Amino acid sequence: MSDHAVVSHEDWLAARKALLAQEKELTRQRDALARARQALPWERVESDYSFEGPNGRESLADLFEGRSQLIVYHFMLGPGWGEGCKACSMFADHVDPALVHLEQRDVRMVFVSSAPLAEIQAFRTRMGWSVKWLSSAGSSFNRDFQVSFSQEQLEAGPVHYNYADQSFPATEAPGLSVFARGGDGAVYHSYSTYARGLDILLGVYNLLDLVPKGRDEDDLDFTMAWVRHHDAYGA
Repeated sequence: MSDHAVVSHEDWLAARKALLAQEKELTRQRDALARARQALPWERVESDYSFEGPNGRESLADLFEGRSQLIVYHFMLGPGWGEGCKACSMFADHVDPALVHLEQRDVRMVFVSSAPLAEIQAFRTRMGWSVKWLSSAGSSFNRDFQVSFSQEQLEAGPVHYNYADQSFPATEAPGLSVFARGGDGAVYHSYSTYARGLDILLGVYNLLDLVPKGRDEDDLDFTMAWVRHHDAYGA
């Protein structure tokens, strides 16, 4: 960073105010995008999904636990993996402190993975998280929301992920889905996002975007190659 421009305070202030105008415009655009997202039509969830969790078998409707809105994070942890995706784990590190705040706004949040519950619980204990985490094993939930693929599907060609047919390197993919309880008691799907659509959830990235080096990933083999489980960075 030694070759970065250095200017007087007056010149710095002028540049900062110019950037502030761009930031304010982006804020207005994000507000408008949020309103459009909230206004999306819903689709009724017709399948009777069942999950295995700490309270035994639960339906999708059970996961609301008295709230009218439910966020499901599709955490990449497949059967026999031993540990979850590092990037999903970085997101999970943000979640526990936020749960109490979400619940004050009529929102429940849970994680769902295709791994058996015992494997989920072992990794959850290792990481020290308290978020409710359920197994979708034996259910079509992950397949229906395009976050799990069989090895045969991957070998046969493109799979459907992030609303497009594309190649994908793993049997599990990250995503987030939002559900609502209607006045009729039915469960509706209101929103799902995948890939870079999850970017805004990562507070670490939002902080890195503020510093001069930014995410500093251009020279890595792939985006997020630097990420580790929080107990694996060392001193």
